Amino acid sequence: TSHLGVKIPEGCWIKVGNEKRTWEVGKLTTLDTSFSHSTGNESNEDRHVLIIDFWHPELSDAEKAALSFVYDLRNKFESGLIPFRKPKSVAANEEPT
Repeated sequence: TSHLGVKIPEGCWIKVGNEKRTWEVGKLTTLDTSFSHSTGNESNEDRHVLIIDFWHPELSDAEKAALSFVYDLRNKFESGLIPFRKPKSVAANEEPT
C-alpha cells in the first residue's frame, strides 16, 4: 500500500510494526499492511491521505478474489450501504421503544 500525503496537520502519525512515522505533503510512503498497523491524528484538523492499494505479486488469484470480497464488503459497510444489525442477544435484552 502507498500513501500520498495531501493535507497533514501536526500530530498525525502512522505506525507499522514497531516503526512510527508521519506523512509528508506531496511525498509517497509505501508500507506493507500485512503487518499490524495503525494511524493517529492528535490535531483538531482533518488529515487527507490518498491511499493506493496494490496486490503482493505472490498472491494467487483465489487469494486476490477473497481479499477483494472482504475489502468491498468493508467499504460498503463503512459507506452505510450495509445496515448494522445488533446481535440477537443484545436486542433481546433491550426494552421495546
